[in-house]
Amino acid sequence: MEKLKILVVDDESRMRKLVRDFLIRENYEVLEAADGEEALDLFYQEKEIALIILDVMMPKRNGFEVCREIRETSKTPIIMLTAKGAESDELEGFELGVDEYISKPFSPKILVARVGAILRRSGVTEEADACLEMGGIRLDKKAHLVTVEGRPIELSYKEFELLAYFMENAGVALSRERILDHVWNYDYFGDARTIDTHVKKLRAKIGSKGDYIKTIWGMGYKFEIGSA
Repeated sequence: MEKLKILVVDDESRMRKLVRDFLIRENYEVLEAADGEEALDLFYQEKEIALIILDVMMPKRNGFEVCREIRETSKTPIIMLTAKGAESDELEGFELGVDEYISKPFSPKILVARVGAILRRSGVTEEADACLEMGGIRLDKKAHLVTVEGRPIELSYKEFELLAYFMENAGVALSRERILDHVWNYDYFGDARTIDTHVKKLRAKIGSKGDYIKTIWGMGYKFEIGSA
C-alpha cells in the first residue's frame, strides 16, 4: 500500500521538521509548505493528499484563508494548529470545517495519534488498519486474532474491541465515557465502571504488556508504549 501523504503547513522550519520526523516514523509521506500560498499551490499540484496540518498564523495567507479556499472544493481532513488557544479562533476554525484543533505547544506523539484517528474516521486507512502492531502486540481485525510476541491470546469480543480502541488511540487520554461510547456504543446505559473490570482482565491476559494500559485516576485510561 502506498504511503499516505500529509501536508504540513507552518512558517517555523523547526516546527515543520519536528512534525515531519514523527510522521515519517509512522510511515507517512510528508509534504511541507512555509506559508499559505505555498500550501495552496502544493494542494492543487499534488494528488491524493490524505490530511493537512495547518498553522493559523502565517505570512501571505493565514490558516483560516487557506482552510476556507480548500473547503470550497475538498473535504480533505484538516488539523489546525494555533499558538493562541483562543476560543474564538477555535470556533472560527470549526465553522470553516476544521476536523481537529490543537494548541501549541503540543506533544508530537498526540498529534500523530490524532492524525491516525482522523484518517480512520474518514475511512482512508481502513485497509491499512486491518492489522495493528505495537510493542510486541499484533491485532488482526479480519482474523479477530491477537498475539503477544507471537503467542496467540484468547480474548472475549469486548476485550478485543477494547484493545483495538486503545491501540488505535495510542498516546491519547480516553475517558470512561468516551470508551463506553465507542466500544459499548451509545445505547449502553450501564455503569462506566464495567470498563475497569474489562481492563483488569485484558491486562492479565496480555501479561507484561498490560503495563501499556495506564490508569488516569479520576478519568480513564491511556495506551502508551513504554518499558513492559
